[in-house]
Amino acid sequence: MDWRDTGILLSARKHGETSAILEVFTAEHGRHLGILRGGTSRRIAPSLQPGAQLDLSWRARLEDHMGAYTVEPQRSRAAAALGDRLALAGLNAVTALLGFCLPERESHPALYHRTEALLDLLGQSDLWPLGYLRWELALLDEMGFGLDLSACAVTGTNESLTYVSPRTGRAVSAQGAGDWADRLLPLPPVLLCEGPATDADILAALSTTGHFLETRLAFELRDKPLPPARAVWIERLARA
Repeated sequence: MDWRDTGILLSARKHGETSAILEVFTAEHGRHLGILRGGTSRRIAPSLQPGAQLDLSWRARLEDHMGAYTVEPQRSRAAAALGDRLALAGLNAVTALLGFCLPERESHPALYHRTEALLDLLGQSDLWPLGYLRWELALLDEMGFGLDLSACAVTGTNESLTYVSPRTGRAVSAQGAGDWADRLLPLPPVLLCEGPATDADILAALSTTGHFLETRLAFELRDKPLPPARAVWIERLARA
């Protein structure tokens, strides 16, 4: 069994004396693990930083074996991230969430290409926060928990959409909310692709998407807690 693909490195951990186990998000083969012989060597180890773009070949005797990688680094994103604490926190949040929620060996090509585009924005502090928010919405959608913000769940109108139902993920208008307004989540205009998209707006939107990551996605994954890296990224954005 063998294949060749392009992938984004999510993590690398030492295995034995000289090898490493790579966790990679690939375009056609999803989140996939494999052993890289000599992965701790001085030649290749510096290239194995989270977010790195890799050309991968994978081979195993049987399809359900972990298998072994051969790797050719294509592009490192470490320089853009290491020089900026906010960028580094964002990179860690993305790779941690992908490792957390993606089923192993399940293809998600649309999410892969969106992730690649987001990581290419690293170091562009004026674009990254909004790009990350859009990516998190896409992640929820890809995992089956996407928000429906097209119209009010109560009245059917698409005007004055102000809230999100914490149960269904559907938009609710100010009129439709009624006495339930204090039980609903905020719907910042940035989630509707409106308004100036300030950091404060994005933080409010991330509070709403975070609710669904925690109560829907993490709950479905045997109620595991979200990776702390997401909270670190949001905390650093709030301080920026």
